[in-house]
Amino acid sequence: MISASKGWIEVICGSMFSGKTEELIRRLRRALIARQRVMIFKPRVDTRYDKECLVSHSEARIPSTMVELPAQILELSREAQVVGIDEAQFFDQSLVEVCNTLALQGKRVIVCGLDQDYLGRPFEPIPQLICTAEYVTKLLAICVKCGAPACKNQRIVDTRERILVGESNLYEARCRRCYEQPS
Repeated sequence: MISASKGWIEVICGSMFSGKTEELIRRLRRALIARQRVMIFKPRVDTRYDKECLVSHSEARIPSTMVELPAQILELSREAQVVGIDEAQFFDQSLVEVCNTLALQGKRVIVCGLDQDYLGRPFEPIPQLICTAEYVTKLLAICVKCGAPACKNQRIVDTRERILVGESNLYEARCRRCYEQPS
């Protein structure tokens, strides 16, 4: 059994449209029900739905704070017992050190993000966080082509930028068989 004074890291990863943010919100709401002090963060670059809330594709929402850099999370979460971080792939590698520091401070850290980019390559810093996390949950979407479990992010617009913030107008969830590797 984990002592309440010891921290840990939980990673929720998977493809787009797999329910990562919804699962993060579910876990954070349970922490709030338990009367724990919760701080929630998302990257400033992610302005898709709401600047003041995490919002899932199914429109579940919870108040959050936008930050530019992972170091701001350390500063802003001093009093928190639970720290939630959405869209980790939009932060740099320093997020790994920040999460480890928070866990060493006795905090429960719940991070979610894409584990692969649109080319199917590992999407940092999620792979590094997976290696240091105590708990890892990988979620799958449903392939829009055949209905099979989907683990790939199919970009449906022609651009080579690695980070392109968007939703169903730019990406589709695809299974391994239906995924088309960009040329």
